[in-house]
Order: sequence, then C-alpha cells, then structure tokens
Amino acid sequence: MSAYIGVDIGGTNIVCGLLDDQLNLLRKTKKPTGASNGADYVLRLIASMIDELLEREKLTRVDVAAVGMGNPGFVDPVRGVSLSSANLKWENVPVSDLLGGLLGGIPVFIDNDVRMYTYGEAARGAGRGYDHVMGVTLGTGIAAAMVGRGELYYGSGFLAGELGHVPLEGENALCGCGMRGCLETIASATGIARIARERLEQGEASVLQQWFPGDGRKDVTAADVSRAYDEGDALAVDVLRFVGRHLARGLAWAITLWSPDVVVIGGGAANAGERLLAPMREALMPLILPMYRGVAIKLAEMNDDAGVVGSAAFAKARAGA
Repeated sequence: MSAYIGVDIGGTNIVCGLLDDQLNLLRKTKKPTGASNGADYVLRLIASMIDELLEREKLTRVDVAAVGMGNPGFVDPVRGVSLSSANLKWENVPVSDLLGGLLGGIPVFIDNDVRMYTYGEAARGAGRGYDHVMGVTLGTGIAAAMVGRGELYYGSGFLAGELGHVPLEGENALCGCGMRGCLETIASATGIARIARERLEQGEASVLQQWFPGDGRKDVTAADVSRAYDEGDALAVDVLRFVGRHLARGLAWAITLWSPDVVVIGGGAANAGERLLAPMREALMPLILPMYRGVAIKLAEMNDDAGVVGSAAFAKARAGA
C-alpha cells in the first residue's frame, strides 16, 4: 500500500497520523513536543513517532509515499523551511531537508499549521462539498486560511491569513505582535479569558468570583467563561456576546475580500459553539453586502485530526499522487 504521514506540530504537543491512499486515518500517536530541546531533538522525535506508527501497522518506510507537516508560524512551503516560529523558537530551520534525511529520503512537505488545518477541513471535514473554504482558528491567537477548489491561497511572502492582527477601532489591548487593539486580543481564547478577568477585577458580580476567589481569578480560562454562561451568568453571557460581535467585524472584512462559500471555525475558543457563534452571526449580516450573506458558518468537525489529515492530503498533492 501507499501510506501517507500527517504531522501536526505545536508548541506543546506533536500529533502524528498514518493514513492510507484514500486518506483514511489508520492510527495516530501524540507526544509532548519538547521544543526547549531544540529543532534537532523535535525532528528526531517526529522520525521516531513515524517509525512507531509504521511498526504498529506492520509497515516500513518503503511503504510511505510522502510526509506532510503543519508547522506553527511563518513557513516557506516551496523550500520547506520554517522561517519563524514563536511557539517552537525556530528561525530558518530547513525542516523538509532535515526530516527527510532522518527518514532516509522520504519526501517531506511542510506548511503553516492553520493552512493544513483548513486543508483538512476542506477535504474531509466541515468544508467538504464547498468550492471555496475559509478556515479560521480561534486559539491563543487567531489565524485564517483559504482553500479555493483544492488550492491554498498564500499571498506575497506566504503571509496571507493573519486575520488576528487586523486592528479594531476603539480597542487598545496590547497584542503579542506589539500593536494595540488587534482582533486576537478579543476574539480568541486568550482574549475571552482576559476580558472576563478584567471585568472581575472591576468588581462585577459573577459566579466566576465564587469559582476563582481572590487572586484565583487570574486562572480563569475561556472554557470557564463558557461554563459560567451555561449557569446563566450575566457577565459570561455579556463577554461572549461582546466577543462574538467583534469577531463578526473581522470576519466581515475577510468574507468581503475572499468571498468563501463556507467559513469553518475551529480552535479552542470555538468550543464555545453557539454561545459565541450566535451573536457573531447576528452581528455579521448587517456588516456584509447581500450577495455575501449566503455564506455558511460552520464549526470545524475534525478537531485534532484536521491538521493531521490536512498535512497528509497536502503531502499527497505535492507528491503528485
């Protein structure tokens, strides 16, 4: 058989999956990244994870047609280089060449992790059946990607999709990029938690004060805000409505520019589901022209598997299979 490997690498964990020629996920494994040990350690770990998967399925490297990897940060997919990754602390790492060498010459193709996530959802997830798929991930930050009829859109310098760094008028929170008021300071898991904590510090009543008394409120997460929402907590409801409306502002620009058939929303903050999406949809429609209002807004379906499947599908396409 011709097998494909998909790798989703993050600052915390690595997930490797083994897929067949039809891109069915046969088996996967997950291990801590250990990014502080350096790129050589991480790439050797990935190679060992791949060998482990093959051994369990009674396959060898000869059976692998190609390996694909979703890499956080800025990537040159043509040269297979991780240009800059804050999560991994990588700069100009020739991932394709190095990992390919560790694997005895198996072709290795890499791209940005959000593009691979979107590619996976377009191929096998919530975007299947649509020609033009925009993926948006709401995690520590926000990023977006666009797949049009099976082709990824990159822009100049492979920089398209940094939706999280669109500044919002009237907002002033400091972003990790150094600018202020970026969309991701609000409409991300980090942003949701920050806004809730700030309102608690201002003395607003909330069940979160009972759950996280005193200095404990610094530990409030986006998931806690969703849990409080389900308790009917007024602060939590208001925070998620506020975030949904601001997310709509960012999506309005992206939808108008890219004109997708569907927007697939994933990432940790997307676990809020309709708590977040309902106010976002309500705010979105008045912000876009009537001809765009047929766009479908869907939650991602594949969760952790999207990056693995997308990376394998990308590798298969790049290998010409």
